[in-house]
Amino acid sequence: EVQLVESGGGLVQAGGSLRLSCATSGFTFGNYAIGWFRQAPGKEREGVSCISSRDGSTYYADSVKGRFTISSDNAKRTVYLQMNSLKPEDTAVYFCAADPIPHCPATPPVGFASWGQGTQVTVSS
Repeated sequence: EVQLVESGGGLVQAGGSLRLSCATSGFTFGNYAIGWFRQAPGKEREGVSCISSRDGSTYYADSVKGRFTISSDNAKRTVYLQMNSLKPEDTAVYFCAADPIPHCPATPPVGFASWGQGTQVTVSS
């Protein structure tokens, strides 16, 4: 069974940083792409970033380019999202998800089948 568990969310002031973690189990890590998504109240879910340890492909939404960095530790089966220069508009529940196609296209990630429970990120102004 594919399982993903997010952690690292919290309350931070604008300009601050947080690092989210997505711990995974139940599948061959290198055979999947892992994506980070977020959903703010009243807004649609947004694909924020994606990484594939198989081919090294990554994706970042324009709204986070230059501020967020995705990385993976294959030995720990964990994907991280380092978030710097946070803005109030980054406030959302952040989810990680897994897709059995181990590639991140240059377009927002869609169709991921397995999801974590989410972690709240709140950025105060």
